[in-house]
Amino acid sequence: MEHSPTQSPWNKAVLIAGLGFFVDAFDLLLFNVIRLPSLMDLGYSGAELTHHGANLLSLQMAGMMIGGIGSGLVADRWGRSKILLASILLYSLANIANALVTDVYQYGIVRFIAGIGLAGELGAGIALVGERMHAQHRGRGTVLVAAMGGLGAVSAGFCGDLLYWRYTFALAGIFGLLLLLLRSSQLESSVFKQSIAQKDIPHGNLILLLKHPERLWRFIKCILIGVPIWYCVGMLIAFAPEQGKEFNIPINAAACFIAFQIGITSGDLLSGALSQYWQSRKKALVLFMALAACSCVIWFILMGISAPEIFLTMAAAFMGLGCGYLSVYVTTVSELFGTNLRVTATSGATNFMRGSVALLLPLNAYLQKQAEIPMTLSLMLMGIAVWGVALLSLKSIKETFGRNLDFVER
Repeated sequence: MEHSPTQSPWNKAVLIAGLGFFVDAFDLLLFNVIRLPSLMDLGYSGAELTHHGANLLSLQMAGMMIGGIGSGLVADRWGRSKILLASILLYSLANIANALVTDVYQYGIVRFIAGIGLAGELGAGIALVGERMHAQHRGRGTVLVAAMGGLGAVSAGFCGDLLYWRYTFALAGIFGLLLLLLRSSQLESSVFKQSIAQKDIPHGNLILLLKHPERLWRFIKCILIGVPIWYCVGMLIAFAPEQGKEFNIPINAAACFIAFQIGITSGDLLSGALSQYWQSRKKALVLFMALAACSCVIWFILMGISAPEIFLTMAAAFMGLGCGYLSVYVTTVSELFGTNLRVTATSGATNFMRGSVALLLPLNAYLQKQAEIPMTLSLMLMGIAVWGVALLSLKSIKETFGRNLDFVER
């Protein structure tokens, strides 16, 4: 059955992709909220909490980077809906297993497996939505997908703060298994079906992405544009309690996460609406990246003057608003690549962007140790580099609004 492009964002593909990203974001942010209480319950304390927490987060993100490429190759070769089904099954079972771990080693193995499963949702979902919607209106669908992901993260903040951590992981797994009931193999777009019928065109070929200098550089720039989002959430917000200790400010991690996610959900909706109004992805990206960069400056200023926790929570919300360029960012990445590499590039870029935390964490530790500087200062120096590179990368990418997605990479 062929599917003609639709203008309305209220369709089954958006619902399926949005609910998938809801569960994906719920799990992804859940660990950051319950990192400290779960490790304390397993018997760790003091410096062990930061050390093991950073290692577990790095393992999860390493799994996402591996899963991002693997899931993209499968989706571009055999279908978007197949990887959506497999990914949610894998991370749902991993979450249930996570509720049963008894030490940090089991915890690490399960987070790595969960990361591989988490990697497949966003890229395949956004590609599917984009290919099934009219070029001038696809931004509306991807905005709804991103907004539902934001709501999943907010829900993770509340659940992680209110429920015992084992129950919360089990709940995340049950959410995922329930979502399987909505998944269908009949969701493939006509764009993908027509592309896969061309036997002379390689699909899901990693070499095709890497061997062409311009295409590889395009992919790298996409990753760099997204890294600041996870610098903000995975470094500044995730380790807010540790930063607060340097200035004798008690910071509730769950409160910061909830505020950040409310901000990013609002930002996703607003950036997507402005992108549609301006008929430009790049204008929306520039505006919200500038807001997010300014919010980081405000965050460090408030830390420096030992501002009350309520002001830091408000700064977290403003930071989330700026990082709300996520929906426009993912849409842009999917529009920059042909059908035969679309999910490979989109899933790869979004998961390498998330997985950048696995590199930023040891870099942060190295700076603190070698330069003998506090965590907040090392994070500040890293932020200058991260934001500078991201803005330079954005400057050189093409405008993609309204682009016809029925093309391939040769």
